[in-house]
Amino acid sequence: MTNLGLYLAKKSINKAEVARRTGLSKSRLSQLSSKESTKLRVDELYLIALAIDVEPSELLNEVCKGLNLPKE
Repeated sequence: MTNLGLYLAKKSINKAEVARRTGLSKSRLSQLSSKESTKLRVDELYLIALAIDVEPSELLNEVCKGLNLPKE
């Protein structure tokens, strides 16, 4: 499961409702939630944040959790 999928599950968010509100297909939302290789676009992240009533920066922090700059 991806960080997005974990976040949505932790918040008990209905993905079908998010898909309806955002215009994203259920299959796209399912891919974003389950497949690490699926790339989340910034416009999708923004729409998802609006649909679940959180600040886009909060969702971005959750999705990018564990991402760090390489050490020099």
